[in-house]
Amino acid sequence: MPPTSLAEAQALDAADPFRALRDRFALPEGVIYLDGNSLGPLPRAVPARIEAVMREEWGERLIRSWNEADWWNAPRRIGDRIARLLGVGDGTVVATDTTSTNAFKLVVAAARLRGGAILAEADNFPTDTYIAEEAARLLGRPFRMVVGADMQGALGDDVAVAIVTHVNYRTAARADMAALQAEAARHGTRIVWDLSHSIGAVPLDLARDGAELAVGCSYKYLNGGPGAPAWLYVAEALQPMLRSPIPGWWGHADAFAFDSRYRPAPDIGRFLGGTQPMLSLLALEESLRLFEGIAMAALWDKAIGLFDLFAARVEVLCPELEIASPREAGARGSHIALRHEGAQGIVAAMIARGVIGDYRAPDIARFGLTPLTLRHADIWRATGILAEAMREGAWRDGRPEPRGSVT
Repeated sequence: MPPTSLAEAQALDAADPFRALRDRFALPEGVIYLDGNSLGPLPRAVPARIEAVMREEWGERLIRSWNEADWWNAPRRIGDRIARLLGVGDGTVVATDTTSTNAFKLVVAAARLRGGAILAEADNFPTDTYIAEEAARLLGRPFRMVVGADMQGALGDDVAVAIVTHVNYRTAARADMAALQAEAARHGTRIVWDLSHSIGAVPLDLARDGAELAVGCSYKYLNGGPGAPAWLYVAEALQPMLRSPIPGWWGHADAFAFDSRYRPAPDIGRFLGGTQPMLSLLALEESLRLFEGIAMAALWDKAIGLFDLFAARVEVLCPELEIASPREAGARGSHIALRHEGAQGIVAAMIARGVIGDYRAPDIARFGLTPLTLRHADIWRATGILAEAMREGAWRDGRPEPRGSVT
């Protein structure tokens, strides 16, 4: 039952087992940040870590840090940290490149295992669709788009690979990973999961659910920083069967042999390409320390409470707003989507009042519910400000960003 007063919300915060984590982030005073699902806030430990890397590891040790500071193994080492959040074992994840690049690698590699079409969701994040369509063109394969809700029925014998978003970036609707994987297995189809809006937010167990391939970013709920390196996952049994379509010297079986003929590494390292961006990788590594010792199921329980409070307040205070996210906790991710024709103005009016969310065309106001940093009292206050903005019609006067700007 959501709290029915600010005092009740504050009492929940006082008993919150994660309340001390908020102090490990550099959050600006007077701002309620509800956009951690798009860019996570800065962990306080990151600047000191990067300063040490620049001054000591780069500045003093110079090139020796590839060995002495173990820069060389950073993609695998950080990948193992990410693997724990995915419910998979060490040696199955590398932190590298961007989500788009990694999606291309896995879609092409998986499609090469068998003939057939490449599928994408029509309501997916656009990059995934672009990647799938271009991969189909390059491989001379049929390309099809289906609505996400129809994906399970589309996974037929004539499909080689599908790219599927686990949590929809607009509505937060969550796909049933286990059911889709079981259907894909019946037809010999591979699924590449995009977990960008899932990892660090909802409990994941890829091994249990039968997922073999996944990609995701690290700048949302993992708080890795703007443009932080992404990651990719390949189940151990599948690794020897796949070849990256972007081979690079870091992915060679013997990188420092400088062999003119490519031989892929025998493990997950074969999906590395060129020299890795060490400063951003090490910033991500520091951010991931925040998840040490955290039970994702407990963190998700708090996220459920934040959502329920937000939704209950909106229903009472702003009945003109449609809650576009699923109400069942197991069917959604960790943000709430409100549908309204003036969504962009609503977000602009909220930002002007110190509550930061974001807008997704054509009519979604989106608010991230990140339990590492948010309090129930923040949600109480934010929804009160939302109600005030709606009541005063401030959203009509909100100044949406010009077309083409970041929203």
